[in-house]
Amino acid sequence: SDGGALIHQNLAALDKLVKKGVGLACIHYTLDVPKGSKAAQLLLDGLGGYYEQHWSVNPTWEADFKELPKHPIANGVKPFKINDEWYFHMRFVDDMKGVTPILTALPPDGTKKGGDGAHSGNPTVRSRLGLPEHVGWAYERPDGGRGFGTTAGHFHWNWGHDQMRKVLLNAFLWVAKAEVPPDGVPSKTPTAEELAENQHAPKPADFKPEKIQQMIDKWNAAP
Repeated sequence: SDGGALIHQNLAALDKLVKKGVGLACIHYTLDVPKGSKAAQLLLDGLGGYYEQHWSVNPTWEADFKELPKHPIANGVKPFKINDEWYFHMRFVDDMKGVTPILTALPPDGTKKGGDGAHSGNPTVRSRLGLPEHVGWAYERPDGGRGFGTTAGHFHWNWGHDQMRKVLLNAFLWVAKAEVPPDGVPSKTPTAEELAENQHAPKPADFKPEKIQQMIDKWNAAP
């Protein structure tokens, strides 16, 4: 499936909303749209960046967010680690003007050594060994509108991670220009069974919710 299709199918409506100053947040595959397209321009205008094929890459790796910036989206969020298909080396607006990185981590060098391809690698990425990459960001538009993008979201279970979920909930309030609580948006940790509900695809025959639950419990255990 094409995550960017959600942007293409609603392009005119989204464009009108962005131009009116309405906040826009995009997660994971919705960020992948063709270079030079109206959808790419919409994402640049609306949230300051997008996934550009042959420039960005989409490896799976464990990101270690050792510190977070002073920003409402980071309110109450503690440093955390999580494995996901973290796209990086996004195409941002010139000089990243108006962009504030929220989630930044150091990818393993192996994630940057892929051969040339739309998603696998390119010379610029290969030249960035040992450098941190931004995988979640806030954007303040010149007209005062707000946007948020994150490349998280490939693994559905990750929404069971209290810190990752808080980043998203905070971001949704922030882009809507609502006040983010000092400790961030509180929410109940979903169980593995709750996360498995309302899925379009049938559950795999080997689905074992107890293993997912163990992972969620380990993520959110008190230090």
